Amino acid sequence: MSGTQLIDQYGRKLDYLRLSVTDRCNFRCYYCMPEKGINFAPRTELLSFQEMYDLAAIFVQLGIKKIRITGGEPFVRNGIIPFLYRLSALSKPEEITITSNGTLSAKHQSALKEMGIRKINISLDSLDPVRFFSITRRDCFQQVYKGIFDLLQNGFEVKLNCVVAENKNVEDIMPFVKLTKDYPLSVRFLEEMPFNGSAESNERMMWDHQRIYDHIRLHEAAIIPLIDPVNSTSVNYRVNGYQGTFGIIPSFSRTFCGTCNRVRLSATGELRTCLYGPPVANLRDLIRNGADVIDIKEAIQQALSYRARDGFEAEKLSGSNIHTSMSSLGG
Repeated sequence: MSGTQLIDQYGRKLDYLRLSVTDRCNFRCYYCMPEKGINFAPRTELLSFQEMYDLAAIFVQLGIKKIRITGGEPFVRNGIIPFLYRLSALSKPEEITITSNGTLSAKHQSALKEMGIRKINISLDSLDPVRFFSITRRDCFQQVYKGIFDLLQNGFEVKLNCVVAENKNVEDIMPFVKLTKDYPLSVRFLEEMPFNGSAESNERMMWDHQRIYDHIRLHEAAIIPLIDPVNSTSVNYRVNGYQGTFGIIPSFSRTFCGTCNRVRLSATGELRTCLYGPPVANLRDLIRNGADVIDIKEAIQQALSYRARDGFEAEKLSGSNIHTSMSSLGG
């Protein structure tokens, strides 16, 4: 295995780090955590910003080209903006992006532009305020919606991520597609996943990627397939004449595992080589026990040598941990 590249046992190169900066969130979305919430990690167990920076620098040395900042909600953690300034000052990665729920990201857009962060994913599951409240258990739809267009007007590339579920937001599929007619938005529809922190299973998921596509196809005849990047998790389309695009992510069906280039680091230092798999190392503990850069690199590379072939194999290894909250996993 090359010292400047992360390559798993199946020859897949990993050059994309999803870095969770917090497990906390100001939303309580039903698919992410139970209504009563979850037990957040004690703050002493969270990686410090210095620890995150040091680990990010090591991943960059190992060939990581893209870092996505996730949570929880990244902007609820105090000190996130100074950390992002430091991170963006690294000679690499080539790209830093952020996933947010949109309540706080818009107010930081001047700082984000200054540091060169121009791509933001906003998790938005409904364009209807009542359904939005039902899904998120928070009454702030107008704030999020306005923030999206503030970001667009200020030159950001914005993707909207919508988790589709029966009896929740199926009515929103076509309004989201229609939104791409007049705005250069990218809408991504996701299959529901089992990460809400409870033992509930979504084995009866009704809206898989094929059904989502068929639903859109019934309403829009002029759908143009797009050429997707090699490592894309979404299959992407444009309606003829529309400014924006839409895509469908088979996140539960897991049809993209063969080209997956992602590795995940949670806010508590847990390293995962698959969203559906168990943690394979805790880099926070290594740092706090005095491991040097070489030790940490070896631990990361060793973890990759056991990477599962796909999400189904990883799920078998994970056992009951499959129901960990997405807020803790970091997406």
